[in-house]
Amino acid sequence: MQNHISGIKKKAVLFTVLAGFLWGTSFPAIKIGLQYMDTYTFVFLRFLVASLIMLSVMLLTKNLSFNKKRLLLALGLVNGVAYLLQYIGMVYASASASSLYVNLTVVWVALLSPVVLKERLSRRKVASVLVSFIGVVMMTSNLDFASLGTATTLSDFLVIGAGFFWAIFIIYNKPLIQESSNLTQSMTWLVIFTMLPLLPAASVSAASISYLPATAWLAIVYTAVFCWVIPYYLWLKGLKHISPVTSAVVLLTEIIVATVISLLFLGEAFTVASGIGTILIIIAILLAS
Repeated sequence: MQNHISGIKKKAVLFTVLAGFLWGTSFPAIKIGLQYMDTYTFVFLRFLVASLIMLSVMLLTKNLSFNKKRLLLALGLVNGVAYLLQYIGMVYASASASSLYVNLTVVWVALLSPVVLKERLSRRKVASVLVSFIGVVMMTSNLDFASLGTATTLSDFLVIGAGFFWAIFIIYNKPLIQESSNLTQSMTWLVIFTMLPLLPAASVSAASISYLPATAWLAIVYTAVFCWVIPYYLWLKGLKHISPVTSAVVLLTEIIVATVISLLFLGEAFTVASGIGTILIIIAILLAS
């Protein structure tokens, strides 16, 4: 019995790691896409494509029922606001830094989960959160705290705000996944509701859609499929069997992925502090899982 439970948890952690890996690839992809369109157009089209994909799946499976209306609507609105803040902040923040700021989510989850879900934090979980926080700070600042006074401070705080909203999103997805018997259904309605906060801003720039080059559409489709539909499904499968705090720490995989991709393909710097921070995050993930 114990081996069976352990096997389920290991599989859940693996699903979460895979989700984090795919989400990590989104930051450089977003940075590339923003070269061709404004933030509102990009984020709206990303979720429009994701919605069309999920609706197609629901039609093919003949499952258009709608449960958990209020919770799905609330989660969709929170998700939409978080993505909007992230995209606006990423106009000026670097791809790797945006990933790091967003992933301060782990701290917010650790603070909110015991209050909202009555989750008990073991010493090991607390240690994993603290170690991950130090790692995130080191990778974010490179120990150059004077950079907080630069012109990009506002954009950084917008991305941090996105991370806070995602902490709420992570926590309230736990009761959703525990009570839901149909992941496709929940994902479809949630992604549709995610577009609601994006509609007013996106409508202003709708005329520019017809002028987007193939590279821009590639970034849109990639982030819709490989940075939302697939990783969100994997993440929900994992969250069903692990706690929100464990899930948030393991998702820090995406920081490492985003940083490596930004280093290799976007020419962003990787310092000694970033390296130490990466090691600390890996240790935190091992502690949590």
